Amino acid sequence: MSKQITYDEKVRALLKEGVDKVANAVKITIGPRGKNVILDRSYGSPMITNDGVTIAKEISLSDKVENMGAEMIKEVASKTNEVAGDGTTTAVVLAQAMIAEGMKKTTMGVNAMGVRLGIEAGAEAIVAALKTMAKPIKNHSEIKQVATISAESEEIGTIIADTIDKVGQDGVVTVEESQTVGIESEVVKGLQFEKGYVSPYLITNPERMEAEYNDVAVLLTDKKISSIKDILPLLEKLAQTGKKDLVIIADDIDGEALSTFIVNKLRGTFNILAVKAPGFGDRKKDALADIAAVIGAKVVSEEVGMKMETAEISVLGHAGKVIATKDHTTIV
Repeated sequence: MSKQITYDEKVRALLKEGVDKVANAVKITIGPRGKNVILDRSYGSPMITNDGVTIAKEISLSDKVENMGAEMIKEVASKTNEVAGDGTTTAVVLAQAMIAEGMKKTTMGVNAMGVRLGIEAGAEAIVAALKTMAKPIKNHSEIKQVATISAESEEIGTIIADTIDKVGQDGVVTVEESQTVGIESEVVKGLQFEKGYVSPYLITNPERMEAEYNDVAVLLTDKKISSIKDILPLLEKLAQTGKKDLVIIADDIDGEALSTFIVNKLRGTFNILAVKAPGFGDRKKDALADIAAVIGAKVVSEEVGMKMETAEISVLGHAGKVIATKDHTTIV
C-alpha cells in the first residue's frame, strides 16, 4: 500500500484544515442560542443533535492528512466527555483557538517547545483561577438544577437529585438502559474502587468499553497470578459446577495466565474478568478484606496458610453484578 508523505508548511496547513472542519461543525452548537446539526448516518434515519462529541464522532475526511487533524480534535471532545461528561463543545472551541495561535507563532519562527510550555503554563493558571471561582454544590436543590440542565429534563434531574440524596456524597450512581418504558431508581448496597480491567480484551461491551458480569463468582487474592498452573485447579472445580464466569481481583495478573484468560474469553470457553486489587501494602490487605466482607469471600493469602493451587470453591464470593472500566470497578 502506497504512503502519502507531506512536509512542513503543507502538512501543518492540512492538519489545521482538518481541525477547522470538525471544530466549525461543532462550535455552532455552543451556548443557549446554539444551533442543531443534522447528521447523515450510514444506517438508519438522519440524526438531529447539538451534542459536540456526537457530531465530532460522525465526521471522517477523505484527505488522509486532514483526517489526522480531524482525529486530533475528535480526541479532545472524546476525552472531555470521558472525564467531565459535558463541555465538549467548549473544549473543541478552545482547542481550535490554541492550535490556530500555536501554528501562527511557529510560522513566525517561535520555538515550538516554547509555545507548548506557554500553553501548559497558561492552562495551569486558568484551572487554578477557575477553582477559586467554582461554587460547590451543597444541597438537593442545586444538584437538581445541575442535573436538569445536563439531562435537559426536569423529571430526570429530580430522579438524579433524589438518588444522590439516598446514597450520599460518597455513593456511586450508575445509569443503565432499561428494557421497559419509564425511568426508575434503585439503591443497591455495594462498593467501587479505582482499579479497572487489566486488559481491554476482557470487555463485554465494546460500545461502553466496559466488562459486565451478572450473578458471578469472585476470587480475591493478594498473590500475583502469572502462571495458569497456579489457578487451573480452582478453575476446573468451578467448571464442574457448571459455571463459566469468574471475576478475579488479585495483586496483579499478567504473563501466561492473562494470555490464557484472553484466549478463553475470545473463544467463549471460560469468561474471566481480571482486575488489580486497589491500594498498596497494608491498605491493599484492608481493601481486599472490605471487598471480602461485602461479597462473602475469603482472601486467598499464603500469610494465613492458603495456597491458590489447593483453594476450594468455598473461598469464592458472589456478586449480583460487577462492572469494570479501565479505571474503576463497581461491585453490587
